[in-house]
Amino acid sequence: MPDSVVHLSAVVIGGGPAGLMVAEQLSKAGVLVDLYDAMPTVGRKFLRAGIGGLNLTHNEDWQDFTDRYGDKAPLLKPILDSFTANDLRDWAAGLDVETFVGSSGRVFPVEKKAAPLLRRWLRRLRDNGVRIHSRHRWLDWDDSGNLRIQGPDKLLTVKAEMTFFALGGGSWSALGSDGHWLAKFKAAGASCQEFRPSNCGFEYPWSADILSNYSGSPLKLIAVSVCDNRGVEWRQRGDAVIASYGIEGGPVYGISAAMRDVIEQRGECTVYWDLDPDRSLEKLQAAIAKRRPKDSLANVLRKQCGLVGNKLAMFKALTSKAQMADLDGLPVLIKNLPQTITAIRPLDEAISTDGGICFSAIDDKLMLMQRPNTYCVGEMLDWEAPTGGYLLTACFATAVWAAKAALARKATSE
Repeated sequence: MPDSVVHLSAVVIGGGPAGLMVAEQLSKAGVLVDLYDAMPTVGRKFLRAGIGGLNLTHNEDWQDFTDRYGDKAPLLKPILDSFTANDLRDWAAGLDVETFVGSSGRVFPVEKKAAPLLRRWLRRLRDNGVRIHSRHRWLDWDDSGNLRIQGPDKLLTVKAEMTFFALGGGSWSALGSDGHWLAKFKAAGASCQEFRPSNCGFEYPWSADILSNYSGSPLKLIAVSVCDNRGVEWRQRGDAVIASYGIEGGPVYGISAAMRDVIEQRGECTVYWDLDPDRSLEKLQAAIAKRRPKDSLANVLRKQCGLVGNKLAMFKALTSKAQMADLDGLPVLIKNLPQTITAIRPLDEAISTDGGICFSAIDDKLMLMQRPNTYCVGEMLDWEAPTGGYLLTACFATAVWAAKAALARKATSE
């Protein structure tokens, strides 16, 4: 049986970046914060992101930055404007975490690790009076609208002056964001979209030869493009990866939303690889024209076309014998090598997810329409963005926005 109702000032459900940032904003304003997280420790997905160097944000033109959020950009722009990429870097500096801009425009901590930042952040939160309760899972609301939270030893019934949900998306369940909360919000009457993979890999049946020799190897300096369901071309450049199951990596993640939508509508999607994005079609044609009459196809591909290793293996795997025999047609294939994809990798493997709480279910302060003083922040909202620092920036920005809105609402009611 639950104990009597516990009355608290502010409750945050979820200990990822968004939840921790809410707790920081509130505690700085003198509000006593209780943060509950189902996992043994907080920030697990944040630490996982640090394995790749912890890409905090991006240094590109701000209009281009906000455009990365697709059809949700108009809704998110005022929120992002209130806590920009530069604000995020200043916040990190306040934790004595110096950042730098990489060659791609991505922003990282100089240490290229998440753990030092998280340790300093948690120390500051605790110094500000934030009480973190691990192994406490939010279950639902009771008939009076109180929070039911299952702790290690007992069931808590909590009535909070203000509540913030920061429960993440629907991927990486082992790290805490299992998406099980979605059904509970739907049952409570909140409009929600089912989760879909975002920033994800795709399946392709590579030959045994490619898998044995090149599985896991990076396709360096390539570009990949796709036309979405509206006929708009999406193109990303960088280092992709030949995966054991198909394709993955930064450029693939960058066009994954368009690929996913095409597959869902048509059952398949054709992407086009540019294996030599630094050379124009005309330069490739000129290089092949310089071949010697006795040069073999292998030499032409290696010397004139620069295809070696996994790029050569991929080119051969996606090209017919007739196409290979047409030397004059090789440059076009190298610049536009088609690959037809029919399957998306499972939701739980995705770096992030599309779907969640619809913006129609919340007001412009991110407060649930049906539950006053209850806010939703971070990836549990229905938006998506590519990798590159956009995900974390929006998580932080929505947290700051909602916390400040709640503080203002509290001040006007007193």
